[in-house]
Amino acid sequence: MKVLVTGGVRSGKSRHAESLLGAGPATYVAPGPAADDADWAARIAAHRARRPADWVTLETTDLPVALATPGPVIVDCLGTWLTGVLDARGLWEASSEEVTVVVSGLVDTAAAVLETRDEVVLVTNEVGLGVVPEHRSGRLFRDLLGLVNQRMAQACDEVHLVVAGRVLRL
Repeated sequence: MKVLVTGGVRSGKSRHAESLLGAGPATYVAPGPAADDADWAARIAAHRARRPADWVTLETTDLPVALATPGPVIVDCLGTWLTGVLDARGLWEASSEEVTVVVSGLVDTAAAVLETRDEVVLVTNEVGLGVVPEHRSGRLFRDLLGLVNQRMAQACDEVHLVVAGRVLRL
């Protein structure tokens, strides 16, 4: 089963996503920033403490490689993955068209790998339900993550929306 879990920040997405994999070893892909921020480090520690001891953590923004990892895989989350890609490639100030081409290519490659897999859970943020961001970077991120979410949802068997800890299967 391939599932995309989406929802707002602190809605319970990660906990729900982890519960979908059940018992047994799995690979937890963490494409987030380095833990040089005390709040971020505390968040990572809480996630690690909650996971089974036999889960392996893989920190990478190479989504196709992460998705090709043998066995069950959970990616938490596509929003931090997108931020890492934009940071690493210096795309925050690039034209919208250039950024869309780069990100679309990466997502299409990842989706192709995803379509060949079983037992993958992707976590992402739903950012399109609020106001239009004031700054270009916010609008760029919102628009790109919306495209990423659509493409990954197409490659999944199910999409779960988590709101206030409650799960709606879409």
